Amino acid sequence: MIVHPIDPVFDKESKALILGSFPSVKSREAMFFYGHPQNRFWKVIASIYGEAIPTTVEEKKALLLRNHIAVWDVIASCDIEGSSDSSIKNVLPNDLSVILDNAQITAIYVNGKTAEKYYKKYIEKKINRKAVCLPSTSPANAAWNMEKLLEVWKCIKEG
Repeated sequence: MIVHPIDPVFDKESKALILGSFPSVKSREAMFFYGHPQNRFWKVIASIYGEAIPTTVEEKKALLLRNHIAVWDVIASCDIEGSSDSSIKNVLPNDLSVILDNAQITAIYVNGKTAEKYYKKYIEKKINRKAVCLPSTSPANAAWNMEKLLEVWKCIKEG
């Protein structure tokens, strides 16, 4: 059983909540979200908001908060082999009230189908809020190039 080691990023001004499934090995090593150098999350967010791609954890947090974005994951703990989403078992979901009770979240987005699957299974009915599924920024999602990702992901800016 691996316990999620990264605190959520949000403040009272956060409006969009983006949820991944569970941190990859690289993210757990970096102790921050989307830590794999090939993951396009930071490029996508920076591009949507016309900002430089952040490199440090501090820059990444600042980019999110400046643009009223909260980030966390659906899963609090699970059994997982490496970073393989398909190997996830024994899921315990995160308690989103930590964010929802302390921020002005107007929209919830899930980063990819795995996050969507576990959101629908464990969270949606509990909080009575649907999430918009965005295509995964993972390098494993090779069918989506940067241009296509940006076209769909820009909805987070538009609210």
